[in-house]
Amino acid sequence: MQLSSILKPEAVKVFAAASSKKRLFQEIGDVAAASYGLNSSETVEALLERETLGPTGVGHGVALPHARITKLDDVVGIFVMLEKPLDFGAVDRQPVDIAFALFAPEESGVEHLKALALVSRTLRDAALCAKLRANRESAALYALLTEPNSVKAA
Repeated sequence: MQLSSILKPEAVKVFAAASSKKRLFQEIGDVAAASYGLNSSETVEALLERETLGPTGVGHGVALPHARITKLDDVVGIFVMLEKPLDFGAVDRQPVDIAFALFAPEESGVEHLKALALVSRTLRDAALCAKLRANRESAALYALLTEPNSVKAA
Protein backbone atom coordinates (compact mmCIF):
# COMPACT_ATOMS: atom_id res chain seq x y z
CA MET A 1 0.00 0.00 0.00
CA GLN A 2 1.26 3.48 -0.92
CA LEU A 3 0.01 6.82 0.36
CA SER A 4 -0.91 7.72 -3.22
CA SER A 5 -3.54 4.94 -3.12
CA ILE A 6 -5.39 6.55 -0.20
CA LEU A 7 -4.61 10.26 -0.64
CA LYS A 8 -5.81 12.50 -3.47
CA PRO A 9 -3.89 15.68 -4.35
CA GLU A 10 -7.01 17.76 -3.61
CA ALA A 11 -7.17 16.22 -0.10
CA VAL A 12 -3.92 17.93 0.92
CA LYS A 13 -4.54 21.32 2.50
CA VAL A 14 -2.76 24.07 4.39
CA PHE A 15 -4.83 25.98 6.93
CA ALA A 16 -3.72 29.21 8.55
CA ALA A 17 -5.15 28.18 11.91
CA ALA A 18 -7.89 26.24 13.64
CA SER A 19 -9.26 27.61 16.88
CA SER A 20 -9.95 24.16 18.33
CA LYS A 21 -9.78 20.45 17.61
CA LYS A 22 -13.49 20.50 16.74
CA ARG A 23 -12.93 23.35 14.26
CA LEU A 24 -10.07 21.40 12.67
CA PHE A 25 -12.37 18.38 12.35
CA GLN A 26 -14.97 20.62 10.66
CA GLU A 27 -12.33 21.75 8.16
CA ILE A 28 -11.38 18.10 7.57
CA GLY A 29 -15.08 17.27 7.13
CA ASP A 30 -15.36 19.95 4.43
CA VAL A 31 -12.31 18.53 2.62
CA ALA A 32 -13.78 14.99 2.93
CA ALA A 33 -17.00 16.20 1.34
CA ALA A 34 -15.24 18.01 -1.50
CA SER A 35 -12.59 15.34 -2.19
CA TYR A 36 -14.43 12.07 -1.52
CA GLY A 37 -18.13 12.94 -1.49
CA LEU A 38 -18.50 12.11 2.20
CA ASN A 39 -21.12 13.77 4.37
CA SER A 40 -19.26 16.52 6.22
CA SER A 41 -21.28 16.43 9.44
CA GLU A 42 -21.17 12.61 9.66
CA THR A 43 -17.42 12.74 9.14
CA VAL A 44 -16.95 15.32 11.90
CA GLU A 45 -19.20 13.35 14.26
CA ALA A 46 -17.24 10.14 13.59
CA LEU A 47 -13.92 11.90 14.30
CA LEU A 48 -15.25 13.44 17.51
CA GLU A 49 -16.66 10.10 18.63
CA ARG A 50 -13.33 8.35 18.01
CA GLU A 51 -11.50 11.11 19.86
CA THR A 52 -13.54 10.39 23.02
CA LEU A 53 -11.70 7.05 23.23
CA GLY A 54 -8.41 8.92 23.56
CA PRO A 55 -6.60 11.71 21.76
CA THR A 56 -5.08 10.85 18.41
CA GLY A 57 -2.17 13.25 18.82
CA VAL A 58 0.78 10.86 18.58
CA GLY A 59 3.54 13.32 19.48
CA HIS A 60 6.17 15.45 17.73
CA GLY A 61 3.46 17.78 16.40
CA VAL A 62 1.59 14.99 14.58
CA ALA A 63 -2.02 13.82 14.93
CA LEU A 64 -3.65 10.84 13.22
CA PRO A 65 -7.39 11.29 13.66
CA HIS A 66 -9.31 8.40 12.15
CA ALA A 67 -12.81 6.99 11.97
CA ARG A 68 -14.96 4.40 10.28
CA ILE A 69 -17.61 5.74 7.93
CA THR A 70 -20.65 3.93 6.56
CA LYS A 71 -21.17 4.14 2.79
CA LEU A 72 -17.43 4.34 2.19
CA ASP A 73 -15.88 1.77 -0.16
CA ASP A 74 -12.15 2.32 0.36
CA VAL A 75 -9.78 3.75 2.93
CA VAL A 76 -9.16 7.44 2.16
CA GLY A 77 -6.97 10.10 3.71
CA ILE A 78 -6.74 13.83 4.21
CA PHE A 79 -3.49 15.60 5.02
CA VAL A 80 -3.61 18.95 6.80
CA MET A 81 -0.75 21.29 7.63
CA LEU A 82 -1.54 24.00 10.18
CA GLU A 83 0.45 27.23 10.02
CA LYS A 84 -0.40 27.83 13.69
CA PRO A 85 -0.04 24.69 15.86
CA LEU A 86 -3.08 23.56 17.83
CA ASP A 87 -3.38 21.99 21.27
CA PHE A 88 -4.57 18.45 20.50
CA GLY A 89 -4.10 16.67 23.80
CA ALA A 90 -1.13 14.82 22.33
CA VAL A 91 0.76 12.25 24.37
CA ASP A 92 3.82 14.53 24.59
CA ARG A 93 1.69 17.64 25.25
CA GLN A 94 3.15 19.33 22.16
CA PRO A 95 0.80 21.27 19.87
CA VAL A 96 -0.04 19.70 16.52
CA ASP A 97 0.72 21.24 13.14
CA ILE A 98 0.50 18.07 11.02
CA ALA A 99 -2.69 16.03 10.88
CA PHE A 100 -3.39 13.05 8.68
CA ALA A 101 -7.02 11.98 8.92
CA LEU A 102 -7.97 8.48 7.81
CA PHE A 103 -11.46 7.25 7.00
CA ALA A 104 -12.25 3.59 6.51
CA PRO A 105 -15.36 1.61 5.60
CA GLU A 106 -17.31 0.29 8.57
CA GLU A 107 -16.19 -3.30 7.95
CA SER A 108 -12.55 -2.75 6.93
CA GLY A 109 -10.45 -4.39 9.61
CA VAL A 110 -7.06 -5.10 8.08
CA GLU A 111 -7.02 -2.38 5.40
CA HIS A 112 -7.74 0.32 7.98
CA LEU A 113 -4.93 -0.96 10.23
CA LYS A 114 -2.50 -1.20 7.30
CA ALA A 115 -3.28 2.36 6.27
CA LEU A 116 -2.92 3.63 9.83
CA ALA A 117 0.43 1.85 10.18
CA LEU A 118 1.63 3.29 6.84
CA VAL A 119 0.71 6.84 7.81
CA SER A 120 2.22 6.41 11.27
CA ARG A 121 5.51 5.07 9.83
CA THR A 122 5.63 7.87 7.27
CA LEU A 123 5.08 10.66 9.77
CA ARG A 124 7.57 9.23 12.28
CA ASP A 125 10.29 10.18 9.79
CA ALA A 126 11.70 13.39 11.31
CA ALA A 127 13.43 14.39 8.06
CA LEU A 128 10.18 14.08 6.10
CA CYS A 129 8.27 16.07 8.73
CA ALA A 130 10.92 18.80 8.53
CA LYS A 131 10.46 18.96 4.74
CA LEU A 132 6.68 19.06 5.14
CA ARG A 133 6.93 21.89 7.67
CA ALA A 134 9.18 23.85 5.28
CA ASN A 135 6.49 23.82 2.56
CA ARG A 136 3.18 25.64 2.42
CA GLU A 137 1.95 24.55 -1.01
CA SER A 138 -0.45 21.64 -1.29
CA ALA A 139 1.15 20.27 -4.46
CA ALA A 140 4.61 20.19 -2.85
CA LEU A 141 3.21 18.53 0.27
CA TYR A 142 1.46 15.88 -1.83
CA ALA A 143 4.67 15.21 -3.77
CA LEU A 144 6.69 14.81 -0.57
CA LEU A 145 4.11 12.47 0.96
CA THR A 146 3.77 10.26 -2.09
CA GLU A 147 7.33 10.00 -3.33
CA PRO A 148 8.25 6.30 -3.25
CA ASN A 149 11.32 6.69 -1.03
CA SER A 150 9.45 8.66 1.65
CA VAL A 151 8.20 5.49 3.34
CA LYS A 152 10.61 3.10 4.94
CA ALA A 153 9.85 -0.50 5.79
CA ALA A 154 8.69 -1.21 9.32
